[in-house]
Amino acid sequence: MIRTTALAVLVSISFTALAANEANEDTGLAKARQTAQTVCAACHGTDGNSPTSANPIIAGQIPEYLLKQLKEFQSIDGKPAVRNNPIMAGMTAALNAEDMKALARYFSQQKQKPSAATSAKLVETGRTLWRRGDSERGIAACAGCHGPTGAGVPAQYPRLSGQYAEYIEIQLKNFRSEERSNDPEGMMRNIADRMSDKQIKAVADYIAGLR
Repeated sequence: MIRTTALAVLVSISFTALAANEANEDTGLAKARQTAQTVCAACHGTDGNSPTSANPIIAGQIPEYLLKQLKEFQSIDGKPAVRNNPIMAGMTAALNAEDMKALARYFSQQKQKPSAATSAKLVETGRTLWRRGDSERGIAACAGCHGPTGAGVPAQYPRLSGQYAEYIEIQLKNFRSEERSNDPEGMMRNIADRMSDKQIKAVADYIAGLR
C-alpha cells in the first residue's frame, strides 16, 4: 500500500511538472507572438515572411539557427556582438535567453512563403554549384551542408530554400569581405572567398527557387 501510494505521488508530481512546463511554453510563445507582431513585424512580417528582400525570410527556419543568430546580435558585458548589425543589436538588446528561445521557436513554426528564381540561365549555373560545387576553384557543393533541397541540417546549417536571392547574394559577399564572420571555423568565408560575383548571383537565384 505504501509503495502504491508513493508511486501515485510520484506520478502526480510528474504530471504537475509537465503541466507547468507546458504552461510556461504557452506563455513564452504568446509573448513571442506579441513581440513578433510589434517589434519584428516591420522588417520580417508578423509571421517571419519579410515583405522586402533587404531582410531575410525567417518563417520555417531551423529554431537552433535562429537562436544562434539572435544571441550573436547581442553585445554582452560591453563586448562587441559576434554579428555586427546595429538594427538587430537594438532589437535584441532587451531580450533574455528565454525570450530568444521562444522567438526562435515561434518563427520556426510559421509557414514560409518562398521567394522565386528569376533567370533560367542563372538557375542552370546555380544548380551545378549547388549540387557539384566547382572543383577547379575549390568550392564545395552547397548541398553537402544545406541538403539537396536546401532544408538545412538542424542545429548545424540553416534552411536556405525559398530565401530571397538578393539577401543570399549580400550575405555571401559579406562573408567574402569578412564583414560577416559568425560562421563556425570560417567555413562560409572560405567558400565565398573562392566565388566570383557571377557564381554568387547564380547560386542565390537557384536557392530562391529551391523547394
